[in-house]
Amino acid sequence: MSVAERIIVEQRASVDEAQAVFDDAAPVDPDFMIGTWRGAELRTGNKMDGMLDASGWWGKQFVDAETVHPLLFPSSDGRSLWALDPKRVPFTLLTADVVPSFDGKDLSKLVTTARPLVATRKPKARLRTTNFRGVDTATMIYDAHPINDVFRRIDDDTVIGWMDLRDAERPHFFSLRRDDSLPVRASSR
Repeated sequence: MSVAERIIVEQRASVDEAQAVFDDAAPVDPDFMIGTWRGAELRTGNKMDGMLDASGWWGKQFVDAETVHPLLFPSSDGRSLWALDPKRVPFTLLTADVVPSFDGKDLSKLVTTARPLVATRKPKARLRTTNFRGVDTATMIYDAHPINDVFRRIDDDTVIGWMDLRDAERPHFFSLRRDDSLPVRASSR
């Protein structure tokens, strides 16, 4: 098993390992990202480790370059997915030193309860090619936050992502695996 395969399976790596896997992985074209992807965090000791898992985050959907749903969550019955508006998430507060670790927490019921206030049917990100660490590759650009999720290809159905968050002290990594098994349902907002 390669280092890339191991860290995707274990969802844990040192920052150096994750950076090396990212840097060694092939760039991707934005068209490669079209579809629905199941996400998983790669824990590297980042302050944000566990935040996505604790929230119940399921993944991302790329309809086209202008229509991206960056934060998908499962419906309460688990039969579909809904999109959360990232504008309603205070990322700068969530990464502050005063916030306790999210690791091992389960906040998914809180997110599901807040769905009427935080759900959206409108796209909240765009997909572009950017140059990151000297390589042109597909990048998801959030509309409401200074965050770019940069992607590199592990295999035909898996990418490693680097959350490039302005002023972050350490990189935050995640993986996405292609998974079109659940429909994304539009909310009323």
